[in-house]
Amino acid sequence: MTREEIETLRKQLHQYNYEYHALDAPTISDVEYDQLFQRLQTLEQEHPEFSDPNSPTQKVGGVIAQGFNKITHRFPMYSLGNAFSFEDLEVFDQRIRTQFPNVEYIVELKIDGLAMSIDYEDGQFVQGVTRGDGRVGEDVTANIRVIDSIPLRLNEDVDVTVRGEVFMPASSFTRVNQSRLEHGEDVFANCRNAAAGTIRQLNPKTVRERGLDGFWYTLVNAEELGILSQSDALDYLKKIGFKVNPEVKKFDSIEAVYARIQEIEQNRDTFGYDIDGVVVKVNQFAIQESLGFTVRTPRFATAYKFKAEEVKSTVEDIFVTVGRTGKITPNAQLTPVQISGSLVSYATLHNEDYIKNKDIRINDTVSVRKAGEIIPEIVSVDVSKRSVSAIPYEFPKHCPVCGEVLVRFDGEADHYCVNSECPAKIAEALVHFASREAMNIDTLGEKRVYQLHDAGLLQTIPDIYTLKNHKEALGTLDKMGEKSVEKLLNAIEESKQNSLEKWLFGLGIRHVGAKTSAVLAAHFNTIENIIQADVETLQSIPEIGVVIAQSVATYFSLEENQQLVANLLSYGLRPDFANTVVSSKFSGKKFVLTGTLQTMGRTDAKKIIESQGGSVSGSVSAKTDVVVYGESAGSKLEKAQQLNVETWDEARFIREVETS
Repeated sequence: MTREEIETLRKQLHQYNYEYHALDAPTISDVEYDQLFQRLQTLEQEHPEFSDPNSPTQKVGGVIAQGFNKITHRFPMYSLGNAFSFEDLEVFDQRIRTQFPNVEYIVELKIDGLAMSIDYEDGQFVQGVTRGDGRVGEDVTANIRVIDSIPLRLNEDVDVTVRGEVFMPASSFTRVNQSRLEHGEDVFANCRNAAAGTIRQLNPKTVRERGLDGFWYTLVNAEELGILSQSDALDYLKKIGFKVNPEVKKFDSIEAVYARIQEIEQNRDTFGYDIDGVVVKVNQFAIQESLGFTVRTPRFATAYKFKAEEVKSTVEDIFVTVGRTGKITPNAQLTPVQISGSLVSYATLHNEDYIKNKDIRINDTVSVRKAGEIIPEIVSVDVSKRSVSAIPYEFPKHCPVCGEVLVRFDGEADHYCVNSECPAKIAEALVHFASREAMNIDTLGEKRVYQLHDAGLLQTIPDIYTLKNHKEALGTLDKMGEKSVEKLLNAIEESKQNSLEKWLFGLGIRHVGAKTSAVLAAHFNTIENIIQADVETLQSIPEIGVVIAQSVATYFSLEENQQLVANLLSYGLRPDFANTVVSSKFSGKKFVLTGTLQTMGRTDAKKIIESQGGSVSGSVSAKTDVVVYGESAGSKLEKAQQLNVETWDEARFIREVETS
């Protein structure tokens, strides 16, 4: 009887959570809810044998984590292309409408938060993973679990992967910052920073206290469930328990889309959460599939960015910095101002010509905005407020760090320090190599790199992999206790397993960004093959032009760069392309997993199947090749038997995997 009461209470509380968060239509009072919740808590404490990680009581926070494991997304999480005007939208529309005249569009708010992917098996929450670099994210399951609006149990027993945005509402942001001020802590600059900082807390109770929320807009396996459009997918998400943004609307013309965008922009401050634009998507999934993807972005969607807010400030100083390639970048130090929710004290001035063309001088009053809502830049100078003593800025002729004469190459706007021994170039190269987009060495950020560089422990990239020989010296540095040193050295060791594209991008080859690195890695598979490739071979790759080809060939032709690669290899780095498919045993086969597997989780089983060339679906159909079942298998196994689909128990599955 006790177990029945516990299950009944859990079912009731899940339903009340759904009504409150997804439907915004609660059917009981807060007092009644709290009474039921406390009754469930008491029963679960008295009967731990009936524990369930997806009970509503588990949203109070659990065990403090030691860190976050890296998780490879089964399906990549793509970025979006950008549009900034109606003309940009027209180009987007015309490209699609030439192929599909009857296209429909869905307009969704672009929430300024943290992209997230969450998985459910048989309707039970199993995992939450950050976007990361789109291929690999961080496992933040414990923190996702405690966000009130995210269901732990769905209204249907389905396998789904859902994506959306976790954000901090304005009310939570105000409350959290007020608390931080009272405790003498630094306040968060904006809601997005607050959400990102919160989701990476190691204590789930802290996450719960800060009041995050989430909107969900992508059902990854929608078509497996017979759902044919984005609008139907959103309806289904809401039906099974997810919070879907109520501002979503469907249109059949780009003119109507733009009118809706203007309406949203005028009302952007009334929603109670930050948005920085809208997302325009093709509604029909069949058209989405036909349009496909580029390397980084879907061709069926674009993000319309709102016009950047412009604010007046004063140029207090102009100074230059040296990048990893030796590029000299001028910057303006500004009187701090709030722009788009964050405090701005500096703006990039790009190059000498930019300063001259806008005639920017120290002490000028200027209009500042965030380009693409990210990078602060000076839009214009208010000459009417200029002091008579202001004189034009004179660009430096020597490197501010090493003193060498700067060079401006023919046909280029930038100046460079060409001294290979310039300390600033070395330090910036180290920062780039360790960065998240490159080798992703946790805790080896810009401040730490400069600290280690100044201490004489990091002078070259290979020095990163000799830091383990200097543990005693590391321990003497500021904020480098035993645990910090251990964490840094572990992250360095983990980075040795990175795939070739991360390694290649980390080398900082001119004109070779993350996308180009991925293209080269997939084509050549090993670093040795890339080193041996000549310009003609490189240029034969469709995505590689002559400038990139020449840059790559030149880089690897230099003896010092060949030695750099040799040194890194000697420290145990494995720069091969990490193609996840290691066998074609299950090539073309479609699997469905059901029930509880005893020797592995279903997520692990999925990875095994995919590594053998197969694919995993959430539902059984006549196109299914194999259903793998464990204990308590239900309707999926029954349907497979009805359709005469081959079925394997767990033991058979393991035999098939291990058989050569």
